[in-house]
Amino acid sequence: MLYRLLPGQLIGALTLLLYTINTIFWFGPILIIAFIKLILPIKAITAFCNYLLNFFASSWISINTLVNKLTKPITWEVTLPENLSTKEWYLVVANHKSWVDILALQQTLNGKIPFLKFFLKQELFWIPVLGIAWWALDFPFMKRYSKSYLKKNPHKKGKDFDTTKEACEKFKSIPISIMNFAEGTRFTAEKQARQKSPYQHLLKPKSGGIGYVLTLMGDEITKVLNITIDYPDNQQAFSFWDYLCGRVRRIKLHAELIDTPQSIKGDYINDPNNRRETQQWVNRLWQEKDERLSNNEQNNS
Repeated sequence: MLYRLLPGQLIGALTLLLYTINTIFWFGPILIIAFIKLILPIKAITAFCNYLLNFFASSWISINTLVNKLTKPITWEVTLPENLSTKEWYLVVANHKSWVDILALQQTLNGKIPFLKFFLKQELFWIPVLGIAWWALDFPFMKRYSKSYLKKNPHKKGKDFDTTKEACEKFKSIPISIMNFAEGTRFTAEKQARQKSPYQHLLKPKSGGIGYVLTLMGDEITKVLNITIDYPDNQQAFSFWDYLCGRVRRIKLHAELIDTPQSIKGDYINDPNNRRETQQWVNRLWQEKDERLSNNEQNNS
């Protein structure tokens, strides 16, 4: 493997170059099909275009995975349910430690469940090539407003829900997996202290994204894939560049499939009881994740 022959910095540069070439290669077909779908909004054509787009995106991930295997000395410790299917809709919920989480989830779940769709910050649309590719693949872009901004501009309240609703209507046409990082941001010790998080290894989770999706897609999404991601040999914060250079040697990913509890089915938007039940359910998931991560730490010491 290349990581045995080349120094870390060179491996990082080579990996980034191969990722870029792969992205540009698939960017053209993805953009062409997205444009056809845009100008010919006919149900049969849209469905076929969605199939092609997901196939291209899955192939994009497969080649990135091959690049990783050639350039990264990573030991994967993965636990997945046996009864996953590409023909079901899933809500995927995970903790968020690093940008590497996205690559880890894509590599682990590609071909086992439908293509993962993320809710992205609106600013990410302007990333060269990737932003347009995400738009073409129907990734929803969310604009977050602070409480102080909403107080001054109350007409903006609910815009995030409108974006979620529009995205979920598109997602009903073909099986997909909706990815939600309930913490809303990557974990750091500083954020943990600022939040006064009750968890040792996690930030406080937010139930809004989960509640919106289950309210709008409750008929399609009956399964939640609950994932805990850990990097046992990298307990201190590490960068994406560290990963590219091969400094992440072990990735541990545990997934369990959960039937959507009856207690959180309903109207998250208008029912305060549903919001409370959903937040409590998410908190219980996070408590279990925190215990799992603590066990990983003890086993690693």
